[in-house]
Amino acid sequence: MTTAPTLLAVACAFALAACGGDRSAADTAVGATPAPTAEATPAATPAAEAPAATPAPAATAPAGSDKPAAVVANCATEVEGNDAMQFNVGSIAIPASCTEFKITLKHTGKQPVTVMGHNLVIAAASDMQGIETDGIAAGAANDYVKPGDPRVVAHTKLVGGGQSDTVSFPVSKLKAGGPYEFFCSFPGHAAIMKGTITVG
Repeated sequence: MTTAPTLLAVACAFALAACGGDRSAADTAVGATPAPTAEATPAATPAAEAPAATPAPAATAPAGSDKPAAVVANCATEVEGNDAMQFNVGSIAIPASCTEFKITLKHTGKQPVTVMGHNLVIAAASDMQGIETDGIAAGAANDYVKPGDPRVVAHTKLVGGGQSDTVSFPVSKLKAGGPYEFFCSFPGHAAIMKGTITVG
């Protein structure tokens, strides 16, 4: 009877496979397929399972120099301020070909000027602290800017939610000295509401 030798050959093949022998040779000789072992058979990946997609980078709340640059066209730009005490841009680059430059400040919030007013003041970075201090003394009636302050290159009026103001100035005022910044001189705002302004 051939059943016993066949079973014996299969048992030997399993024993060889368990001991690390050449299982494929034993399988071929006997024509049997041994039960899979954990070390010999890799875990199957379902066909429907695709590799995990890499998520898009999360948007970060811009702050300071991490904010985008202002869009400049025809020697002009618009800067927005909001009720969260933020400008929407962190820098303004004025083309060297401009002789005059225009900035429109738009308050996109809802708070009144007395609560969350904003202006945009341009000055040398080294003068900013002094301009702020003198602006507080000048008060809201003067847009928190000392009247006739020679350190101020230009400034808008103080605006509240839904309001805007525009200022134009000669670009030549920025070509000597620097670096220059734009900031809001409403008391306490300049710590956050500021950015760089350059020509080039």
